[in-house]
Amino acid sequence: MAKIGMKTPLVEMDGDEMTRVLWRWIKEILIEPYVDLKTEYYDLGLPERDRTEDKVTAESALATKRLGVAVKCATITPNAQRVEEYNLKSMWKSPNGTIRRILDGTVFRAPVLVDGISPYLPGWKKPIVLARHAYGDIYNNVETRADAGDSVYLVVCGKDGKEKSRKLIHGFEGDGIVQGVHNTDDSVKSFARSCFAYALENNLPVWLGAKDTISKTYDHRFKDIFAQIYEEEFKDKFEAAGIYYMYTLIDDVVARIVRSDGGVLWACKNYDGDVMSDMVATAYGSLGMMSSVLVSPDKKYEFEAAHGTVTRHYYKWQKGEETSTNSVATIWAWTGALAKRGELDDIPELTAFAKRLERATVTTIEEGFMTGDLVPLFKKEGVTPHKCESREFLYKIAEKLQ
Repeated sequence: MAKIGMKTPLVEMDGDEMTRVLWRWIKEILIEPYVDLKTEYYDLGLPERDRTEDKVTAESALATKRLGVAVKCATITPNAQRVEEYNLKSMWKSPNGTIRRILDGTVFRAPVLVDGISPYLPGWKKPIVLARHAYGDIYNNVETRADAGDSVYLVVCGKDGKEKSRKLIHGFEGDGIVQGVHNTDDSVKSFARSCFAYALENNLPVWLGAKDTISKTYDHRFKDIFAQIYEEEFKDKFEAAGIYYMYTLIDDVVARIVRSDGGVLWACKNYDGDVMSDMVATAYGSLGMMSSVLVSPDKKYEFEAAHGTVTRHYYKWQKGEETSTNSVATIWAWTGALAKRGELDDIPELTAFAKRLERATVTTIEEGFMTGDLVPLFKKEGVTPHKCESREFLYKIAEKLQ
């Protein structure tokens, strides 16, 4: 059978540890036999980021702006222990943070639903899509230590360098810490438009939660901008589609989400989205069963696995031991990127193949073949779950795909 051709390459961002191993296997077993795969390759593994002093990360993001679609493997964000383990020159910043800062936009994460794997919250019958603002907050913060007796101020200077305002943050009687965060109106507007557009496309109501009662300038600005964009640009379209937009406090949104049956787009500020996306993914069954895509304001797309590098399994694999590592989220990164590339380049066969691969993956699990993390969660009448090793699971999907 002739392979499906591609016109424009994908930006391929390789990663670290066990997910890097799975990355190679997914291409070898599930994609390259069917697609004449074209990629512009960037190695975002920690050794290469260290060798290039992290320039490769920025280069991959700029390539995404140029080519339009990227697919990214999970990567390590080093801490002090990792600096020692990998003998790094520096404690490099999060690659995801760097890419998101360059592309801006919104991260949309949605669970992969499988018959036989029920959410921990039995009321959740439909997907909860989490939209995470991908700019600002603590990911672009400035922070420092303060000594006893120090006073820390928030100072704003105009273009001419003259001080416009000065507010005391805290006068320290003992040693302490201080942090400054920021955001921009343009980025929040892009976030709002991305959320509303995604919701219209997928017929979902939008819930935004923040803490404007406490953060009367920062969080309140999110509330005001969302309300303005909705009223001026989306209200009539939402009403025609029979969906709605709601703002409430973040703690109230959490309570509503727990009580809901799903079927909603939950818009979160950057840090809130980081935390809540893992909560939602785990409550649906597994961090390995979550799709993730960053959509920039100018419609560039970066698809990625929503989890980490599975370090514990990697250490086992290095010893020659078998692992049973869930590859679904990484498969969905590839299928999302291939489907979008096919859509943008008018190659319907490529988009159709990506959807077939997703169906084959889901069907494989529903018929009882899955990685070890899913076995305790799987309950389907007449089907006994079988634990597959990492590579075995991919071959089972390949059988179904054929």
